[in-house]
Formats: sequence, C-alpha cells, structure tokens
Amino acid sequence: MIDPATHRQLYGRRQGHKLRTGQSALVETLLPQVAVPETGALDAGRLFGRDCPLELEIGFGAGEHLAGQAAMRPDHGFIGCEPFLNGVVGALNHIRDEALDNVRLHMGNAIDVIDRLPDASLTRVYLLHPDPWPKQRHAKRRMVNDGPLDLIAAKLMPGAEFRLGTDDPTYCAHAMMVMNRRRDFAWQAQEASDFLTRPGDWPETRYERKARRQRHEVWYFRYVRL
Repeated sequence: MIDPATHRQLYGRRQGHKLRTGQSALVETLLPQVAVPETGALDAGRLFGRDCPLELEIGFGAGEHLAGQAAMRPDHGFIGCEPFLNGVVGALNHIRDEALDNVRLHMGNAIDVIDRLPDASLTRVYLLHPDPWPKQRHAKRRMVNDGPLDLIAAKLMPGAEFRLGTDDPTYCAHAMMVMNRRRDFAWQAQEASDFLTRPGDWPETRYERKARRQRHEVWYFRYVRL
C-alpha cells in the first residue's frame, strides 16, 4: 500500500519566477482544454475521445521529453503530471507551438492520476531526473520505492516499459537496489552501454543537458513489466 503521508503529499515550492502575461494567458485558456479531469475514473476514451495506447510521464519538468514522445507517436495518448507551475507552462508552450492534440496535463501529484487509471492500461511510464531526496531520512519520499512501484506495475500492461533516468549517484544506487529485488520488472540492459547511452527514442531534456555541463554521469534504465 502507498503511504498517503509520503507519496500523496507534495513537498517543496510549486512556483518559481512570476509568470509573464503570455504565460498566464496560457494557463487560463489552454490548460483547461488539456487538463486531466480532477475527479472520476480515467481512460483513453475520457481523456482523448478515442481508444488509444496510453503513456504517462511523472514530473515532466519543462515538457521537452513529453512533447518529443507525443510528436513521435501521434496515435498514442500522453499524460503528463507535474506539480511545478512553471514546468506546466513549459509543456503548454510545446502543446501550442507543436499543435499536439494527444497530450493531457495534471498539475499535481502523479499518484492521484495513476490511481484512477484502469489496471494494465499503460504502455509506458517515464520517471526522468526525479528529485533525489539525498538525505537518508527523506529516502521514503523517492518515487522509486515499493509503494509507488506496486501501483505503477499494476497500471502497466505486460510487456510495457518503465523508464528511469537520473544523474544522481545516490538515486541511481537506491533505484538499482529496489528494482533488482522486484520480480515484476525485467531490466533490459545487457551491457554497460545500454544504460550509459541515451536511446534514440529518448528525447533529451534541459535537466540532462545541465547534468552533462556539470560533468555528471547520466544513467538510462529501461524495465519491462513481466
């Protein structure tokens, strides 16, 4: 079971710099059109008006990866969850500028959306550069823990992918420990290059570019739901 005191609670700030007039207008006009409904069960029909494969990104940052994936597969429906208002604005810019009609956004906790989806309904889940919560006393807040992973596993169909990217060594070690003891996911790496090289269908994010500028190693993990 997921501990509501940890994984349903959002920590930290929700907004950074003040929004410009155009950004505020996007939030007022476009966000209501693409927002995930706040209540009730969710499925492809309710979200996109059609039956389609569903993919979900947890914490999409400024939306580069989410938009890139959505552009590559216009026949799929993409759900992005991000509590940070400035990140949501970034995704809205991509949706508008790239005319993406297959993206829905939730400004809040991803767990609240995942919980409302049917079991075995997702073809991919992405978790890229999550907050590492480096202090040991905060480790229970990390998304890669058995509670959230149990829920993610339930919502992924067999053969679907869970993708994790991080440049934080502590998070990398923690994630490998947690994932390696699970029996419902199979790590797809066969050699070191498989998790040290970004796959071609994995759009680069600004967080990844920043990590490389700081000379951080970046790790790319792909797990298949058994």
